[in-house]
Amino acid sequence: MLGVAIYGENGHQCHGHLHNHPRARLVAAARVSPDKLKGFDSKDVTTYDSLDALLTDPHVDLVSLCSPFRRDQAHDAIACLDAGKHVYAEKPCALSEVELDAILAAAARNRRSFHEMAGTAFSQPYLAMRKVVQSGALGEIIQVLVQKSYPYFDARPQDEAVDGGLLIQVGVHATRMIEHLCGLRIETVQAWETALGNPQPGQLRMASAFSTTLSNGALATAIANYLNPQGTGVWGNESLTIFGANGLVESHAGGKTTRLVISKEDRGPLDVSEPGRDYLEYILDEITHAGPMPVTLEEELHPTRVLLRAKAAVTRVK
Repeated sequence: MLGVAIYGENGHQCHGHLHNHPRARLVAAARVSPDKLKGFDSKDVTTYDSLDALLTDPHVDLVSLCSPFRRDQAHDAIACLDAGKHVYAEKPCALSEVELDAILAAAARNRRSFHEMAGTAFSQPYLAMRKVVQSGALGEIIQVLVQKSYPYFDARPQDEAVDGGLLIQVGVHATRMIEHLCGLRIETVQAWETALGNPQPGQLRMASAFSTTLSNGALATAIANYLNPQGTGVWGNESLTIFGANGLVESHAGGKTTRLVISKEDRGPLDVSEPGRDYLEYILDEITHAGPMPVTLEEELHPTRVLLRAKAAVTRVK
């Protein structure tokens, strides 16, 4: 059984998946509030004051990183890998391509697995949409349109060092949808962002957009913002439409509604009864040699790499 440690709670920590897990157990934690450990026996989970102390624990095989500051997460990942631990990191795992390549070099030299929390395409309804594309029913993919919209609240970090900033930490869902659902690589990207509407002083960007070209000549456009009003009834107001030569498949209102249209036939909602699979399960498969990852590591991280490049050259409107 694999021993998992969690470090930090700045993101979607994995401890909720480890209650009575058949293949992994939570054995250690650092920089995590006690309420996050409710339901775990305190005698089974050792708590530490720092990541360095946690990394000395011989029972830890895999560290799940939600570092308190995203600016530190690449350094934290490399420290874990150099300590002989596998790493599962919240997005964005790094804030520059240099940092990303340094993580990958550390994983290679230590022969340890490194992965980002990159399971967007493997939860419903996106898993069903991915399978529609793979079936060929849409024909050649020609254009993709993505919206990611979340509410603003005063606790949203004004310092991009905390979470990586809107363009990367929210936009990466869009680049994953484009690449992992459509099976096409983003070749070029241009991005814009604005702080217009930010009610506080700071770096928080309220809206961003990017346009891309894809490996087959297709086009994709995405927007991301903190402008989702409460009246929508969904926390993440996201939409995705994939246009092919033969039809389209779409999802709206955070995945609540879907539709497949082929030529003159509206086939209605997708069948989303097949359970999605948490990305952590694929990583446990890889570590224990029980099965392959659903995408290569290069394919997994390319959506992040694309946005790191976009951020480095972003046009700030305000």
